[in-house]
Amino acid sequence: MKNRNFTLVIPSLDPDEKLISVVDSAIEAGVRDILLVDDGSAEEKRRIFTGLEEAHPEVTLLTHGKNQGKGAALKTAFRYFLGHRGDSLGVVTADGDGQHRIEDIVACGEAMEADGGAVVLGCRDFASENVPPKSRFGNKITSLVFRLFFGMKLSDTQTGLRAIPSQYIPALLEAGGSRYEYETNMLLLMGERHIPYKEMKIETLYYDENKASHFRPVRDSVRVYGLIVKYAAASLASAGVDLLAFLLLGSFLFTGGDKLAVLLSTVTARVISSSVNFGINKQVVFENRSGVGRTFARYLCLAVPVMLASWLTVYGLSRLAGEGAGQWVRTLIKIPVDTLLFLVSFRVQRRWVFAKEGQSGGNICENEKQ
Repeated sequence: MKNRNFTLVIPSLDPDEKLISVVDSAIEAGVRDILLVDDGSAEEKRRIFTGLEEAHPEVTLLTHGKNQGKGAALKTAFRYFLGHRGDSLGVVTADGDGQHRIEDIVACGEAMEADGGAVVLGCRDFASENVPPKSRFGNKITSLVFRLFFGMKLSDTQTGLRAIPSQYIPALLEAGGSRYEYETNMLLLMGERHIPYKEMKIETLYYDENKASHFRPVRDSVRVYGLIVKYAAASLASAGVDLLAFLLLGSFLFTGGDKLAVLLSTVTARVISSSVNFGINKQVVFENRSGVGRTFARYLCLAVPVMLASWLTVYGLSRLAGEGAGQWVRTLIKIPVDTLLFLVSFRVQRRWVFAKEGQSGGNICENEKQ
């Protein structure tokens, strides 16, 4: 049996006998280095970890005194890897509940060994009949969000099976989060740092509708979508200010509905709403701590073209609606127009306006299908 030149990382909380099967199968398949992370399991479950460490010299056990989350467990393993596994090509992360077949774990590791320049993502087939409806629906929503907001085409945004070459681990350790959101943030950071990735189709086994998962639908979903939720809330707040100001200005100050009136209403309303939006996005959404002057100059470079695009599009469509189109019609037209601009603006603000030093500019790498 060929020895695998990668480190298998398995974070786990309160495991059952499936973890033993995963470790045994990995060793039988030639995996000679396994990092198990006990993420604060209950006392009666710890015997499984200690038993595996005692039975197999290939296993190294890392322990959290209390539960910190899957992201924290992965980071613990990554830090240990960097400090003690200088001769390993990289890590393969997998779940310990038997949802990843050993054949797929090894295949992802081999793909990384063959091409050490890309992260390999083991992607499930969500069209399969054995995929629980909640998992299928959740992935569709998340994949759509990644495509619209981040420009990343991913068929499985929640996969826990990932083969990561060692040179990328220091960068991925910088991703925020300590629970399930860390895996999402890893993908986003890969886009920011231009870390290439490719997808490999895998089979995922679900047991009892995936009820053994420790994913908390409400709390962990908020963590996963935190950035988008904050941006959407800030944008909705500023959009409300913008629409209200646009309606009132066009109704009482810049009346008539001609091109100049629509322009003046748009500009004045946008100046008001942009001031609100800039402050919230800088301090709360993107948590940018750089100087106000630099970021505000970039913000204006984005806000002005977006404003002009909104004005020209709203004016043009309102003219198509007929001469009798009033301010209410123009306001209704403005809603879908600004929604599209909202998506474009998010990506530019995240990648350039409020980007941290060394992360702005460039295009996100496209994935390669296998």
